[in-house]
Amino acid sequence: MTRDPGDESTPKAHVLITGGAGDLARAISAELQAADLVVHAPSHAELDVTDSASITGAFAKLERLDLLVCNAGITADRMMANMSEAEFDLVLKTNLTGAFRCARAGLKLMARQRVGHIVFVGSFSALSGPAGQANYAAAKAGLIALTHSLAREYGARNIRVNCILPGFMETKMTSALSDELRAKFKEAHTLGRFNTPVEVARFIRFLHLEMTHTSAQVFNLDSRVRRWS
Repeated sequence: MTRDPGDESTPKAHVLITGGAGDLARAISAELQAADLVVHAPSHAELDVTDSASITGAFAKLERLDLLVCNAGITADRMMANMSEAEFDLVLKTNLTGAFRCARAGLKLMARQRVGHIVFVGSFSALSGPAGQANYAAAKAGLIALTHSLAREYGARNIRVNCILPGFMETKMTSALSDELRAKFKEAHTLGRFNTPVEVARFIRFLHLEMTHTSAQVFNLDSRVRRWS
């Protein structure tokens, strides 16, 4: 939903960003607030995407919902032989099932409005399937399929659904990685540098406010080359 700042009869667009305490969420929040959108960015304590009751309570407080950014996510990297069922389940429950639950709640509001946009924050891991990330890669690959299915289901109601793959960024989630691993990951980028939360936030702003005819798409935002097969 776009709004003319001079038209007081047009309600402000409302945004909900899950995982609101993270570095990327903070950048997205700042970018969208600068565009005069009303941004709700609850922390994990305020909105736990693994808890249906928490989701119901958070969405019940919204006057309307024009953009939902499903950003909440965790990692529990480990080689498959050493990965516990609990680690696999928690990553799927947070990154994929949590996104499904939030999207389902958000779509109820958007369908009544006959307008809305969902952006899933995916990962290049969904395409590359790195060793030690079977749980994470599987969850993020699921988001791509979820994007396509929901776009088909709700396009007739003027609801868009897209997925972004932000790329490797210097955030709290990646702070535990060694310098050796960072150097290795950087070598895979054709530009020799990582993406930033600010640049990702700018893309989401543009995707939501300017690319209003775009849905069912997956956008890779760094400079890695993906093979066709």
